[in-house]
Amino acid sequence: MLRMMLEIPIPEKWKQLYYAWDIRVFIILSLFFQMFLILVAPLRKRTKNNWIILSLWCSYLLADCAANFALGLISSSQGNPNENQAKKDSRVGMHHKDLLAFWAPFLLVHLGGPDTITAFALEDNELWPRHLFGLLFQCVVAFYVFIQSLPENRLWIPTMFMFLTGFIKYAEKTYSLFLASSNRFKEYMFPTPDPGPMYAKLSIEYHSRREAKLPTRIQMVPEPDRANSVIKNSIKGNLTELEMVRHAYEFFKTFKGLVVDMILINRRQQNRSRDFFLNRTAKDAFKVIEIELNLIYDVLFTKLPVVFCLTGAISRILSFATICASIFLFIYEDKTNFRSFDVMITYILLFGALILDVTALLMLLFSYWTIIYLWKSLHVEIDKKSIKTSIISAFLRLLTDQGPLSDKKEHPQTRKWEIKFLRRRWWEFISTYNLIDYCLHPRPTLNQRFIDKFGFTGFFDGLKYVEYKNVDQKLKDFIFQELKIKSELADDLETTKEISSARGSWVIQLQQDWHSLLTHVVDVDYDQSIIIWHIATELCYNKELKTETKDDKKDHNLRDIAKVLSDYMLYLLIMQPNMMPVIVAGIGQVRFRDTCAEVKRVLNIGVDWDQRNACMKILDVPTDVPPVTISGDRSKSLLFDSCILAKDLMGIEEKDPSNNKWSIISKVWVELLCYGASHARANTLADQVSKGGELITIVWLLIAHFGLGDQYPINEGKARAKLIVGK
Repeated sequence: MLRMMLEIPIPEKWKQLYYAWDIRVFIILSLFFQMFLILVAPLRKRTKNNWIILSLWCSYLLADCAANFALGLISSSQGNPNENQAKKDSRVGMHHKDLLAFWAPFLLVHLGGPDTITAFALEDNELWPRHLFGLLFQCVVAFYVFIQSLPENRLWIPTMFMFLTGFIKYAEKTYSLFLASSNRFKEYMFPTPDPGPMYAKLSIEYHSRREAKLPTRIQMVPEPDRANSVIKNSIKGNLTELEMVRHAYEFFKTFKGLVVDMILINRRQQNRSRDFFLNRTAKDAFKVIEIELNLIYDVLFTKLPVVFCLTGAISRILSFATICASIFLFIYEDKTNFRSFDVMITYILLFGALILDVTALLMLLFSYWTIIYLWKSLHVEIDKKSIKTSIISAFLRLLTDQGPLSDKKEHPQTRKWEIKFLRRRWWEFISTYNLIDYCLHPRPTLNQRFIDKFGFTGFFDGLKYVEYKNVDQKLKDFIFQELKIKSELADDLETTKEISSARGSWVIQLQQDWHSLLTHVVDVDYDQSIIIWHIATELCYNKELKTETKDDKKDHNLRDIAKVLSDYMLYLLIMQPNMMPVIVAGIGQVRFRDTCAEVKRVLNIGVDWDQRNACMKILDVPTDVPPVTISGDRSKSLLFDSCILAKDLMGIEEKDPSNNKWSIISKVWVELLCYGASHARANTLADQVSKGGELITIVWLLIAHFGLGDQYPINEGKARAKLIVGK
């Protein structure tokens, strides 16, 4: 009775229409998702466009759903004896079981996915056991469909070929996820066990010779320096694109363990990297890091590590050959009893599989891994201008923006932008978020309730309040020089730890006139520092804009750098708290909200303020009494702590104009950025390479290369013991 009440009346003709087209629609939909993924997935390391990321995420999830559902429909139509015969005939027709059996392996190919994406996020790699189970189960289903079509199946040979191809593709995806899972990735990074000198044997020999009254001693013999010859050969001067790729690959092999919180076992690895980057320009150093992060992306999110080996090459050749053989056999097969539309679908599947395979091959060839393979196989020396070097360098230009296509004189600006977008290694922009702007432009109350109720606050705040700023060369140069200076000063482990743990104090301590500012970085938490210095930076910035004249010809590079880093760090704290050190994520949000509430109260929101006048209004409030004296622990607002800092900065500069406040502010922001990069979760930072990339991820890896992080806790012995008998 309950079943009759819940049954929805559906016209019979609609049911027949569904039964006639369900398999065909879902199998074409599955192919469409594969085409979309293979073409669009490479863009996600170059852009943060919300619509591209959202469409890619939907396609990634729906691709497996469509393939699994279509395979289930095929299995149901082939082997369910209780299904209505009219329904089965509508789905397959009297002579179409051969085609359905032929279609099933194509869905295995689709479940294997394209080479350009195996995981959407790092967490997907941990689900490799689920994909392994899916591989076994779906292969059994596809084989069951094939068995059901025998012995009358005229397409059994091409079906077996495609079944082999589907198994290879699905197995490659599962194995790629397995290799990129955190446990397997960490195991792969463990060095060969080193038990050290044979203590027992050496001790016995030493004791026996001492008993025999022979002059015996143990001498420490220094080990030979095993510094990387490739890095030594190119330690000075600017780098070519080929040299950048080669060095990036060398560092990738050493530093990729940082993704899973591995430490570098010896100091020699640090010294190689540190010496290399100390002799680089900021432009070359950032390019090497960007290439290295691209290699990390390939290992964690694509099939490239699996297919770019001997076994992978064999599987590529085998899958390509089986697809071509299936096309050839189907072309010459008698199709008299097949529906013309189903024949067309079969051709679409066959040539779609061929296009996917060829596209994957071309993307593989035009990748950094091809350059690395050619370099290793041809043994090209980077300091020799040989024909081999010229050929590889010319090929490499196709992958970068250094080739002739980027010439402004020969190509329009639009064309140049398109080429640069396709060749750039990351997004090359940073997101900025401003507290004063957020307070001056609140959401309407009705929208606020709706957004908060359905959990869309972060999404809509990103659209309304987040702006994007280009990471220009001036910003890169400034960050690089600050890290370079610190690396040159970090001569011992204690100094390195002190520099790495600094949150602005290191810079302030070096300047005698600015010591009074130490309380704003030493006596506050990390999230407090970000909010206090952000508001202080904004107040100083708008105060200067308000008072400067058109004839002012001062260099404002430091001011612009401080402003963009200030807004970027607040964006990370508020919009991306998972990329901040764990201890600050929650309390930082509370302090931000309380501070915003006080800003709105001071400005009496409802009055039409612009940014500059709002900052002037805040600066006009007297700050003779410390804020904590009045508010105590009741409020976490930091507005007037920031106001005090801004007035201190401007006051010190007024007393001595040689004390440029923007020099201190910009350097403090670099320290805050570096502290956040070195203390955030490594897997969270690494995950950003699949989302357009982040400046903080590049800084994190740059810190490690300069030897300023905490990845080198073990002091390495530089000598081994040797038993000497005789004088």
